[in-house]
Amino acid sequence: MFATYLELGITHILDMNGLDHLLFLVVLVIGYQLSEWKSVILLATAFTVGHSITLALAAIELVKVNSNWIEMLIAASIALTAAYNLAASPEKSGGKLRYAAALLFGLIHGLGFSNYFRAILGTDSIVLPLLSFNLGVELAQVIIVVVVLLISTLILKLIRNSRKPLIYVTSGAVLIWALRMVVERW
Repeated sequence: MFATYLELGITHILDMNGLDHLLFLVVLVIGYQLSEWKSVILLATAFTVGHSITLALAAIELVKVNSNWIEMLIAASIALTAAYNLAASPEKSGGKLRYAAALLFGLIHGLGFSNYFRAILGTDSIVLPLLSFNLGVELAQVIIVVVVLLISTLILKLIRNSRKPLIYVTSGAVLIWALRMVVERW
């Protein structure tokens, strides 16, 4: 059972049919440098904690949501994160506000998966499935974070430029994509 839910957590994040998590993680970490990897992993972990809380609440049936609204809110969370990157100074990572936003948006993203998670859980105990699923989510997020940090570091070395253009171009592109998703899901 552990391996099954671990794999489900990994594929949930790395599934190319649902770019939501990937786009969110990209705009969440694009402003960071490779030397700041510990801060970035903590950001991803804050997201996972939020994700875990709503999955647990859904699994014990304390929370039931309208998936259409949640899907729109997920897209809006991506748009807000991208817009923040465009408005904030690249020298300021956002500090505690960024961690709080990652946690809050993790809650929202977790709600997007909660109905499915509750359905596959059935009558099983939630402890082991929730733990292994969220370990899978965290592992997949660490992979994405490392790849994004490596690619952004490589791009910055190639163009020998400041982080601003990379942050603005990436965040602008993701903002447009996310706003399109908000409209489609409205």
